[in-house]
Amino acid sequence: MTQVEDEVVLAVRRHAAAEVPWDAARERAYAAATPLPPRRLPLADSIGCVLATALVSPVAVPPVDRSAMDGYAVRGAGPWVVVGAVLAGSGLAEPLRDGQAYAIVTGAAVPAGTTAVLPDEHATRAGEKVGGSIEVGRHIRRAGEECAAGELLLPAGTLITPQLIGLAATLGLNRLAVTPKPRVLALITGDELTHHGPSSPGRTRDAIGPMLPTLITSSGAVEAAVQQLPDSREALVGALVSADAEVILVSGSSASGPADHLRSVLAELGAELIVDGVACRPGHPQALARFPDGRLVVGLPGNPLAALTAVLTLGVAVIRRLRGERLDVLPVAPVPGGLACHPRSTRLVPVRVGPHGAVPVGHGGSAMLRGAAEADAFAVLDPGPAEAIAARLLPLDPGVRPWGV
Repeated sequence: MTQVEDEVVLAVRRHAAAEVPWDAARERAYAAATPLPPRRLPLADSIGCVLATALVSPVAVPPVDRSAMDGYAVRGAGPWVVVGAVLAGSGLAEPLRDGQAYAIVTGAAVPAGTTAVLPDEHATRAGEKVGGSIEVGRHIRRAGEECAAGELLLPAGTLITPQLIGLAATLGLNRLAVTPKPRVLALITGDELTHHGPSSPGRTRDAIGPMLPTLITSSGAVEAAVQQLPDSREALVGALVSADAEVILVSGSSASGPADHLRSVLAELGAELIVDGVACRPGHPQALARFPDGRLVVGLPGNPLAALTAVLTLGVAVIRRLRGERLDVLPVAPVPGGLACHPRSTRLVPVRVGPHGAVPVGHGGSAMLRGAAEADAFAVLDPGPAEAIAARLLPLDPGVRPWGV
């Protein structure tokens, strides 16, 4: 070998020795981030965030006994004389006496002394009298039935869904204390990339840039921007210094080629390199660094499937922590027929999950997205000398939370 070839081999070996096991890389990425400071947001702006503090009911729900049916609030044994009507929003009626009834609608406050609500469909009315069979306490929503004042309803870290927003409104809340969504900026490097039309000799259509925005938002973050950069050290330095986001994804500059400037630029800017390569296939050149101001940089390989792997490995773990969420625990599924393991690295294989387990779809090379487009998960195969007959499942859509989480 020539001296240059020897240096390349040594560099590859050093990089391989520095690679972090796949599970450890996820854990390091999660630990590297700190949840963003809480904010109080209007209900509509809270969707998709998580609760920064536990949701505690300030009031009892319902605040008074309410009718659960349209019908008659009655007292005592029937038949009953109808002495009035109670409409929703009309406030409290006079207490009932034995043998009396009020016509009532669903949600209206039942008068004091009500024995039960007789539904319209079970009532027989003749003039001012109504009859029917009742069960004591039936069709009355009691005060505090859903929750009592001061009751803890949901813990901090709960994902805010439309249903949770509805519950908060029921409690009379207009704002929620949330951990806000982190902002993610994507930098796509590569002089060879074209952004319109097909690839050609010497030019490659960018597939990573169009893929990242949805991955970012599905992960629970806000896409700050996707910027295209030339293979220029100066351009990369400028973009990293000016990046106004908690997370910066850098695609195509994380390997060790002559146009891959990311690691040296990070060192120049004083960033701490937390992950320098991950022992997985595809996606091993990925990296994670943290600037002194707390901003996190995720280095993505230039091949599309490898870049997807890096986003799901390091990027999602970082975003989960910034959002104040737990790191996903991956479910296990059988692999009919088995899949070959790599002797030293974790394999991530595109699979389709069905009633019989995870079935590989093929086309899983680092430069290919055909398999991932057909799949709904990666089968995560731990290193080993043989075939795996079961595997953990890493959803390809970060918004899909694995069972058991």
